[in-house]
Amino acid sequence: MRLARLARTDFRNYSELTWQPRGRVAAIWGPNGSGKTNLLEAISLLVPGRGLRGARLGELARHGGRAWAVAGRFEAPEEGFDIGTGTPPGGPAERRVFRLDGAAPRSQAEIAARVAAVWLTPQMDRLFQEGASGRRRFLDRLVFALEPGHAREVSAHDSAMAQRNRLLAEGRADAAWLAGLEEAMARHAVAAAASRAALVGHLNAALAGGIAGAFPVARLGLVCPIAERLARDPALAVEDWLRAALATGRGADARAGSAGLGAHRADMALTDAVTGRPAGLASTGQQKALLVAVVLGHAALIAQARGAAPLLLLDEPAVHLDPDHRQALFAALASLPAQVFLTGTDRETFLPLRDLAEGLRTGEDTVRPDPEFHPA
Repeated sequence: MRLARLARTDFRNYSELTWQPRGRVAAIWGPNGSGKTNLLEAISLLVPGRGLRGARLGELARHGGRAWAVAGRFEAPEEGFDIGTGTPPGGPAERRVFRLDGAAPRSQAEIAARVAAVWLTPQMDRLFQEGASGRRRFLDRLVFALEPGHAREVSAHDSAMAQRNRLLAEGRADAAWLAGLEEAMARHAVAAAASRAALVGHLNAALAGGIAGAFPVARLGLVCPIAERLARDPALAVEDWLRAALATGRGADARAGSAGLGAHRADMALTDAVTGRPAGLASTGQQKALLVAVVLGHAALIAQARGAAPLLLLDEPAVHLDPDHRQALFAALASLPAQVFLTGTDRETFLPLRDLAEGLRTGEDTVRPDPEFHPA
């Protein structure tokens, strides 16, 4: 499967542009503000979620407008298909719709079942200097690419939790209502924890087997009391425990303004499996190498599990990598069975890929091919 055509209308800095990728790898460069990341963001929005920037929908339209659209044509061994997304006709800027072959899909999971995307952005360089929420979102994106239903579980948990928080904040101690919300929280939190734990196990096994090539052997960890109980108790017993704990903790949660237990309390740990050094104590370059290893390993895992590799979106991947790891990255991209889009500010960074990749320079609302690059 590959993205054969990408069209954007009034998206970010692009008024209207259609691009047909010519190779399996596209190296995109240009000065800051020229639209490199915008190009990758458009691709990332062809799958469910908020894209690689996590931007609000109202920020996506060009120059403060209200409507935008992105469409992709995909070629696949069985049959090609089209995915489109953007502001609904005449609808609010804060709403987004999908189209699959011109028709509304039954759910976003139908889109996710057709195509997956994995990405790495410069903002992820700060994952281990910031709070748990960013690491949890990173982990959930990895899970979602393999289990599209995971997003529904997390969303349903968060919705029930928000209603419970509101009731507790207002002092409305309706026992039956709170019990129903806690039942939903427990059910969806256990499902989400199980999916996270399964992904961590599968990805660790793949990384230990050298799936990320010359990069450090990374090891993920899931910091989550629900997952810890699932490792030794049946899911129904864990649901019962969590439901009882939520009921007992209503007073403390009302004072804190949020639930002390739930899917929202999970964190992701990352270590170098050989040295045992946690990513939070590693240098910026070491952290970047570990994250690249995870992303490459995850892409290969998806290819094995789904029979089709994901779109791999690497925004400024060479930043903080030393020459050896940069060479290892390019070697991995040459062997990985995935369509890859990567960006940088300097053309020279990508010259080692000129016999493999399509080279493109961004600027002035367009992309221009470099004749010295010959995509394989």
